[in-house]
Formats: sequence, C-alpha cells, structure tokens
Amino acid sequence: MSRRHHQGAPRQGFTTGSAAAAAARAALTLLLTGRALETADIPLPPGAGAAIPKGARPDARPDDPDDARLADTGAGRLVVPVDRTGLAGRTAWAEVVKDGGDDPDATHGARIRCVASLEPGAETSVIVEGGSGVGRVTLPGLPVPVGRAAINPAPLAQIEAAAREALAEAGADAKGFTGEGADDGHGAVAGPGAGTGRTGLVRLTVEVAHGEELARRTLNPRLGITGGISILGTQGVVKPFSHAAWQATIDSGLAVARASGDKTAALSTGRRSERLLMARRPELPERAFVQAADFFAHSLGEAARLGFEEIVWGCFFGKLAKMAQGQAYTHARSGDTDFALLARLAREAGADPASARAVAAANTARHALEIVPGELRGAFAARVLERALEAARGFLEAGARRAGNAPRVGIVCFGFDEGLLVEGYSS
Repeated sequence: MSRRHHQGAPRQGFTTGSAAAAAARAALTLLLTGRALETADIPLPPGAGAAIPKGARPDARPDDPDDARLADTGAGRLVVPVDRTGLAGRTAWAEVVKDGGDDPDATHGARIRCVASLEPGAETSVIVEGGSGVGRVTLPGLPVPVGRAAINPAPLAQIEAAAREALAEAGADAKGFTGEGADDGHGAVAGPGAGTGRTGLVRLTVEVAHGEELARRTLNPRLGITGGISILGTQGVVKPFSHAAWQATIDSGLAVARASGDKTAALSTGRRSERLLMARRPELPERAFVQAADFFAHSLGEAARLGFEEIVWGCFFGKLAKMAQGQAYTHARSGDTDFALLARLAREAGADPASARAVAAANTARHALEIVPGELRGAFAARVLERALEAARGFLEAGARRAGNAPRVGIVCFGFDEGLLVEGYSS
C-alpha cells in the first residue's frame, strides 16, 4: 500500500487492533450468514469514543477519493475496508490491509487476517488467539502476561466486541447460537446449527502475513516479544506523529526493563546517541536502553515512578542546550535555543566578552559551541550540563515522590565527532 502526501494535516489511519477487529467481524459474518463484507463497521476500543468527534471523518478530507476507505460513523465507531474473505467448511477468514495513514509505522500495509471457527458449547463465548505472525510475550512488564499472544487489552476487548456484534446481527443469543447456518456452495454447512444444531464457542485466530519479518523493524525484539508483531491500539485510529503513542512506547520499554530487574534506565534522544551510550555503558543489557526522543520530562518522571535507581541520558549538544533551558519537550518546534543563556554560561566558563557576544548571536547550538575557544569548550559544555542536571532533578521530583525514591541521574553528551564531550551525574 502506497502512502499519499497531502497538503495540511497528516492523514490518519487505523491501528492493528482495528484491523483485527474488522477482520474478525467480517470472518464471523461470513461464517454465520454466508455474506461477504466489503467494509466492516466496528466499535472503537472501550473509552475511545471521543477519539474522533461524532459524525466526523478521522482525517477530514471529504474531497479526497482515497479517504472513502476509512470513515467514522459517529458514537465511537469506525468503518474499515475488508480486502479479502474466504469460506472453507466450518471456518471462514477475512483479511484487512492495515492503513497507518501518514504515520511512519512499520506495520503500514500489513495483511492482518482473522480465522473464525465455531465449536460446541453451552453458552456463547469468544476466544481470541494469536496465530502466525503475532508475537508472544516473554518478558514481564507489559500489559499482557508472559506466554500470551501480544494482543493488548484494549484491542482484545475491541475484537471481542466486534465479534459479539456479528453474533447478534446473525441472530445468536446469549445462551447459544440458533439458526440453520449458511451453505458454502459445496454441500457443507458452516455456522450455527452445523452438526449439533447448537454451537457456543467462537474461536478467532489473528494472523499477520510476514509478521515475524515486520517485527524486526519494531521494538518488539527489545521488549521480549518474539515471533511477530503486536496487536495494539487504545484509540482505534492512528494519529500521525502522536505524542501519546511515543510516550506509550517509552513507557513500555521502561516497564519491561524495570520488571526484568534492571536498576538503570539508559535513555537517549535517538539511534545515534543510543549506539554511543551503549558503547559507553557496555555493562547494561540492551533492554535497559530506551529511545526517548524529545520527551525529556516525561521519560525522567516515568523512570523515577517505576523505581529505577539510576537514570542516564545520552544526547548531543543541541539537545543538551534545550535540557539546560528546562524544556520538558526538546523538539525544535517547542521553542528556540536560548543563546543568551549559552552566552552567560560561556562567560562563566571563562570566555571573553567578545566570544560571549558571538555566542549570543549564534545560529545554532553547535555554532555556539564552535565559537567558544577550544581550550574552554570542555568547561563551557560542563556548565551547560550542570544546568541540564538541575532541570532533570526538577522533573524527577514528582515521579520520585510517588515511587518513594530519589534516583541518581546522569547525562552523557557526545561531540559531533562521536567522541565524549562531557559527562556528569547528580550527587
């Protein structure tokens, strides 16, 4: 599936959980009634009804024919296109192509299938399982117990709700299925009434084509999820570049590390700084390293809340300068670099007035660092780091109070040549 680039706001998509729920509804509808759905009308996960305003389109582009593929029907519901379906005896399957919208998501375009079958039972019950391409949880700290398929609670509830709606629509009641089922065209009857005339257990198996390969491009291996991707989505829709999604990923990484017994959280602003921090702290396991991007305050607070004894950040000088300003979120869009502050810190490090004035007029933080005379750069970077540590301690306070601990915090700042520029820790 190709992505289309639009003017204005990025196009939203739907989650792997919504894809699985739509596939479940379509598969069960085919099995019970013989009707193949082209689209599946599904509920959003519990509590996500406000994710899209009632009656609004998720991406609000009615003039774009591509957007006919995804629509919100209001009242916390979503209509998702169904790509393919199939019926074979007493099982049916449906497949949905996951559309992440304009979000840079590794699962965009993944084929998510649900296989539905009916088994005898006294009462209606729905069992959701993970099949080929869906990961298995092997480490503690995630919302899914160790050994289970990596289908998070919100999408699991969404899949079950979609299945029960399909049952109700097909005429099944709370005590069992009734009716005569659907002939598949080959003399085999699939659906309620097949065999015993009263069937109670609905078994739904979620599968992902090439899921194990896709998972290598996600954080699943580091989180201890093996064999495939996770079925995720608390809101049902994908909001491109969502802060909430980033923060949830950070929280999951930290939770797994802490539940595995790690006492140090090694945060970084990106892949490059993480690689360098790994080389600097080789004694730490890979799971202790979490890419926290620009979420300076959030990551510190969450790590403190979880009870880590040490939190260390790896970064470059541009992010260090933003940390020194006390910015909770250090992305360039969140605020300009305070060159007046850098100029004052340069003076404190021994720079002459002319150099300090040049720092105040610098174009970037890197430019400011290069302006400071070489013999003073270490002292200048150390002063910036001291201010960043002060800000970090402030952000730690709330999380530390909740956890009843005061973790040691450190920052390791790398130079643009990837060597160590400055390193420091709180007392």
